Amino acid sequence: MIIAIDGPAASGKGTLAKRLAAHYGLPHLDTGLLYRAVALTLLDQGRPLTDEGAALAAAKALDLSRFDEARLRGAAMGEAASVVSAFQPVRDALLDLQRRFAAQPGGAVLDGRDIGTVVCPGAEAKLFVTASAEERARRRHRELMEREGAADYEAILADIRRRDERDASRQVAPLRPAPDAVLLDTTALDADGAFRAALAVVERVRSRM
Repeated sequence: MIIAIDGPAASGKGTLAKRLAAHYGLPHLDTGLLYRAVALTLLDQGRPLTDEGAALAAAKALDLSRFDEARLRGAAMGEAASVVSAFQPVRDALLDLQRRFAAQPGGAVLDGRDIGTVVCPGAEAKLFVTASAEERARRRHRELMEREGAADYEAILADIRRRDERDASRQVAPLRPAPDAVLLDTTALDADGAFRAALAVVERVRSRM
């Protein structure tokens, strides 16, 4: 069974994906880390994020076993990833990697921006997880305060709104729900409530398999 979870930044899709993967004993891939890793490579090389050729080379050379998640999950990397993810050649280079991950025996859980629409359109279970921009900014602010000890809520909110606009309006794989995805708004849900709602969706799918 392949579970595809899409949604905007800080919607809670990553937490849901991890919990569903643990519940069903499936491997999990946060595909956003792939684009963050590409962006981080460019920044480490002193290249601009708009250098499509360098971004493509970085995508082709990615090694999942060498990800530095602490650096990749910083707030600035989310904005940077949104820039390089708009390049079609970069997305093409990473598409096969994501599909091979999803094709593992027994299935997998993948979360990102275009899993249900592009990467795994045939996934058995599809969720589109969202929440208000303000609530997502509060979550990200709380996460960064716990991890880094400092964060600017207004800057985070502005960043989320910019990313939402860029991700939804880009020509390449714009952020949108798959036609058969179940919309899950987590604005008023805590982590446990969101997990219960997501689990119910997947269980309905399993009951029909």
